[in-house]
Amino acid sequence: MKEYLELCQKVMNEGIDKSDRTNTGTRSLFGYQMRFDLSKGFPLLTTKKMYYRAIFHELFWFISGSTNIRPLVINNVRIWNEWAYERYVNSNDYMNETMDEYLEKIKLDEEFAKIHGELGPVYGKQWRDFNGVDQLQELIEGIKTNPNSRRHILSAWNPSEINQMALPPCHLLMQFYVANNKLSCQLYQRSADIFLGVPFNIASYALLTHLIADIAGLEVGDFVHTLGDAHIYRNHFDQVNLQLTRDPMPLSQLVIKNHHKKIDDYSFEDIEITNYLSHPTIKAEISV
Repeated sequence: MKEYLELCQKVMNEGIDKSDRTNTGTRSLFGYQMRFDLSKGFPLLTTKKMYYRAIFHELFWFISGSTNIRPLVINNVRIWNEWAYERYVNSNDYMNETMDEYLEKIKLDEEFAKIHGELGPVYGKQWRDFNGVDQLQELIEGIKTNPNSRRHILSAWNPSEINQMALPPCHLLMQFYVANNKLSCQLYQRSADIFLGVPFNIASYALLTHLIADIAGLEVGDFVHTLGDAHIYRNHFDQVNLQLTRDPMPLSQLVIKNHHKKIDDYSFEDIEITNYLSHPTIKAEISV
């Protein structure tokens, strides 16, 4: 994962210090691209320990079309908690619950979760119902039936629904490409939190590429990650500098244990990561 460390170093050395929506402050570059050959290993970061269980559960949550955090909370996946909780705090039903109390209610009270676990029409909604279009299913059918098409697109950016979302999509546009019996994916990410978000995004879309390739009977090719505003939050500088002292370890391997004909039939239990070696975890606060 030297590609990721090169990104970190470039932003630390050449980035522009900017204010941002969260009032944390960032060091930022505009426009950057990384390329990972998925046939050489699964691009799971090794310079800090990655909680890939959360990454995979989130992807299957996107695939399901869900926009409610309850399935994630039940699986102890915390990725979206802050945004859902912020929405609840700003509602008329807020009763001064702490985050932990709120999450316990989400887990135990299905009716409460239906109302206060909703994030609005975020990724899952757009993937499976973009103004009535199941983009993910159409994408897979297109790859299977017309692999040479230049229209293998999946978009999460729906201007008519942006204002209803807890967070507008950061990883917003994917294009898939078939050549030499291999499936490649390019992701455009408008806003890239390099320390916390980007390692998750790399692994998530690499897994999605593996799953679609498996359905279509293809091998995996490249994952190309194109970043718009690539930034490191000021309160992550120490963590990034620590990572830059660490040498990358060999990549792990992704194994699909059970094969299916439909994307909806895959689950977390079908996936296994083998030979994952990493340096210890590095903790950091998320900016909301």
